[in-house]
Amino acid sequence: MKSVRPTLTLLTLLACLPVFSQNNMLDAVRLGGEVIFDGRVDEPAWNAVPPTVFQQQMPSFGHPPSELSEVFLAYDDTYLYMAGRLYLSDSSFYRGTTFKRDAIEGASDFFGLIIDSYNDNENALSFFTTPTGLRWDGTVSNDAQSFETSISIDWNTFWDVATMRTPWGWSTEMRIPWTSLRFQGKDGETIMGIMMWWYIAAKNETDMFPLVPLNWGQMGAWKPSQMQKYRFRGLQNRRPLYLTPYALGGFQQTSELNPDGTAWHTENDPKIEAGLDLKYSITSNITLDLTANTDFAQVEVDDEQVNLTRFDLFLPEKRQFFLERASIFDFQFENFNRLFYSRQIGIYDEEQVRIFSGARLQGRMGKHDLGFLTMQTASPADSLQSENFSLLRVRRQAFNPFSYLGAMATSRTDFNGNYNTTYGLDATVRVTGDEYLAAKWAQSFENQQTNEPLSLTPARIFLNWERRRYDGFAYILAYSRAGKDWSPGMGFEEREDFNSGRADLSYGWLMGEKSKLLRFRVFQKALVVRNFISEKTETAALETGFELESKTGWFANVSVRPAKEYVPEAFELGQTEVPVGEYEFTQAAAIFASPFSGRVGIMGEVKAGSFYDGNLVSAALTPRWNVSPHLNLEGFYQYSRADFSERRQTFIAHIGKLKAEYLLNTKFSVAAFLQYNSDEEVFIENVRLRYNPREGNDLYIVFNDLINGNRTREIPHLPFSDSRAVVVKYTYTFVL
Repeated sequence: MKSVRPTLTLLTLLACLPVFSQNNMLDAVRLGGEVIFDGRVDEPAWNAVPPTVFQQQMPSFGHPPSELSEVFLAYDDTYLYMAGRLYLSDSSFYRGTTFKRDAIEGASDFFGLIIDSYNDNENALSFFTTPTGLRWDGTVSNDAQSFETSISIDWNTFWDVATMRTPWGWSTEMRIPWTSLRFQGKDGETIMGIMMWWYIAAKNETDMFPLVPLNWGQMGAWKPSQMQKYRFRGLQNRRPLYLTPYALGGFQQTSELNPDGTAWHTENDPKIEAGLDLKYSITSNITLDLTANTDFAQVEVDDEQVNLTRFDLFLPEKRQFFLERASIFDFQFENFNRLFYSRQIGIYDEEQVRIFSGARLQGRMGKHDLGFLTMQTASPADSLQSENFSLLRVRRQAFNPFSYLGAMATSRTDFNGNYNTTYGLDATVRVTGDEYLAAKWAQSFENQQTNEPLSLTPARIFLNWERRRYDGFAYILAYSRAGKDWSPGMGFEEREDFNSGRADLSYGWLMGEKSKLLRFRVFQKALVVRNFISEKTETAALETGFELESKTGWFANVSVRPAKEYVPEAFELGQTEVPVGEYEFTQAAAIFASPFSGRVGIMGEVKAGSFYDGNLVSAALTPRWNVSPHLNLEGFYQYSRADFSERRQTFIAHIGKLKAEYLLNTKFSVAAFLQYNSDEEVFIENVRLRYNPREGNDLYIVFNDLINGNRTREIPHLPFSDSRAVVVKYTYTFVL
């Protein structure tokens, strides 16, 4: 109980902090006439909209753009519009390299905007297009702290794009329904934050409005806290109903041993399914989603990985139902550890579990973010029962426009009476300038445990003070603790029973106009993790290094990390095993990437050094080639070798991936994905055909195959294929 009081006292003191002022307000322009949506931007209505003046963010900060642009932002009762006439002084600068939806493609021009439609300075929705007219939409959370944890490209919504190539460059029109944005108004006015930019791939140049400093590195162009505030008047509260039924037919073959274990036989399982999703806007800022007999057969398979640690791998969520405004349900500790991890629902032992039904309610009321989720799944295994997963999330803007207080509760129960419930309280406070404090407290309760409210035994604590900048002096100081009975049934945790302290220090420079470098930073990271049950220091590490980026787009990160590790339980690496014990080892690592603006590019990572009681060499390469807008090729190869000479053991792993995508246009595509994992000795094939004439209307044909690479390693010999499936899925959305 005493350990909680400092946190509560600190939160009380923070209530006295001053309110921060927002950017100067601009009035958005209402369209005064009809727009023919064809990408030409030649209607008289556009001539009445004042153009938005861009400035160059990179490579020459604050300079006028090297290419002329005329950018227009306007709205009517139904849509938010953005249009652009994008002039190119040389036709060779024209870059439209793919038709793929949501392509992360630095070789292509990108033009669009990011919208903080709730004006919460932390979360946003992004909408971009390219000269080929593709749609790129995604979510931004946590004020864009990093691309890996704050940007999700798997979210999709209803909106339209039209583009046209011209003798002088290209032009585009984008329209986003207000029903896809969600917003809240007061006295007939709605305030939103907006950021717009044009990335010119041929020059590795970003032109934008408003101009955001490079103080936050590459994430500055995504930060809701830096957006321009726009005032919209007279937006109407429209409440459409989206009804999306699906039909699915397929056939699956699985290989099973006969009862006496002497031979394999094939079992055929035809599959016919149907289900329904419903989306209804209860108000302009509160949305209800319902799902029945949910199936995610069309979702791309997870990437194969080699796990060189004793901890579970964290895999990202790719299923649409869990992605919209997913930041509302964010309750994160250090790294990937969190109170709620949506892949606990409907996935068991890397296999899909049927979801009978579910509901989600999310939105914003005044200064409050609200989220509710409940899902009922089938039994994940013969020995288990059907489960219910539910959670409630509430957050409130407090102290200033960049700070929040929140609470979350989760519940996981089955029909046998087993339960796991948690609650958590959190605060993220902008103390001053770039100084942020995060404080989090959570507890879990389970059957067959002595559950004591406010006890540290089933509790989780996280405190984090950081200066969020790239240039100058920056730091992260963090403390984390998990009690011995802490068990988040709907969450994700790497470790158990620990206290940890972390200190990350860095100093960065934004280079001058004459330098070939864009930015350079040196850093040092220290981490100590102590298990308070064994009273052993499980990890003590000190990492020192630097990173740099050139103005043409080259990137490099080099570091050295001496560490001490205590392994409390032996863990396997393939056929080898790292035994219980204390170890000291040092590793050097380097990451590099060629400019994303090239049609051909490569990214690589090399790691070498001592490794527990042996030595490790690991290298990975990710090449890519945009052959044309219709054909993209991407590969990946990772080689890992750990030698334990004293034990005469060696672990060798190969991961290989090859992905080819053919795109006829923005509506029709075929993607073939082949992976090889030498540790599991399997090949994984995945082929997906997609026809998407409009958002909400999709036809998928999916083929999956799991092939044994070494059939003679067991007796009886393994079958050629463990499992093989062909699935056809069709969805159609009715707007009522």
